[in-house]
Amino acid sequence: MLLDNHGRNINYLRLAVTDRCNLRCFYCMPEHGLQWLERKELMSFEEMLRVCTLLVNMGINKIRITGGEPFVRKDIMHFLSALSKLKGLNEIAVTTNGVQTAPLIPDLIKLGIKSINLSLDSLDRQRFFSITRRDELPAVLDTYHQLLKHKISLRLNAVVMDGKNIEDILPLVDLAKNDPVSVRFIEEMPFNGTDHEYIKLEWDHVRILNHIKEKYPDIKKIPDPPHSTSYNYKIPGHAGTVGIIAAYTRSFCGTCNRIRITPQGVLKTCLYDHGVLNIRDLIRGIHTDIELQNTIINTLQKRAINGWEAEKARNSNDPVLESMASIGG
Repeated sequence: MLLDNHGRNINYLRLAVTDRCNLRCFYCMPEHGLQWLERKELMSFEEMLRVCTLLVNMGINKIRITGGEPFVRKDIMHFLSALSKLKGLNEIAVTTNGVQTAPLIPDLIKLGIKSINLSLDSLDRQRFFSITRRDELPAVLDTYHQLLKHKISLRLNAVVMDGKNIEDILPLVDLAKNDPVSVRFIEEMPFNGTDHEYIKLEWDHVRILNHIKEKYPDIKKIPDPPHSTSYNYKIPGHAGTVGIIAAYTRSFCGTCNRIRITPQGVLKTCLYDHGVLNIRDLIRGIHTDIELQNTIINTLQKRAINGWEAEKARNSNDPVLESMASIGG
């Protein structure tokens, strides 16, 4: 078991394979995009596989592939194939925006990938374009229907943004009426990749739930799975479920079982820290697996107890302004 200094078992890795994305969601990055990392700054697939092998041997049994958009990185399917062969790795999941995912679904199934998180902030084509700055809603909906057709476990992730997609909350909930999906609403976070500081959260998890209750007053709380980041609900008669993720409120930190590795190979033990260990540089410094393992274990013994403590520990001249694309969504 891989334990942190608070006795929490760490068994889940979120691995960002690229910072690049084929959308330009305003809550994630500026309209012109980011200054993309040069190839040498990214971890190579060989380096990622070495780290994943080491972490699986240490107790990680679930890996989620994120970005950026993971499917824009060349040869990603070859990497997923190699990852799927790791003994002790029980689950590989993927988070995608769905723009170019649909044709890959049969191959993902062959690799044993049974769970996909699909980002979908609006069902309205004009609002989708306003949020993502790209007219790709038809492609994303095609991915949605193909995932349902192939019976892959599907969770929809929608960031709730005041003045942007409030009209979409109930239509998204309605998708779960006939489709066996988990529709999850996420509090907006400050990771927009700009120099504009986050001011105020208008729609927290309580307000989102109350809004849903206006149409569905009989919505009921259901048990949350272990380590769940979402509060989960069921509407009687609906095939799917509804979840609300208090990502800014940070009320789920006490059971956190995950760590992140950014595209640059930086280990983050909390979404809100600034990175606590550069694994890429350690690997390139020809450190042995034992040295890497001991360094990771020692780093986890200094983990913040929650997201508020992690943010507070940042340098006062270093506000939370990164892009989710550079952190790993």
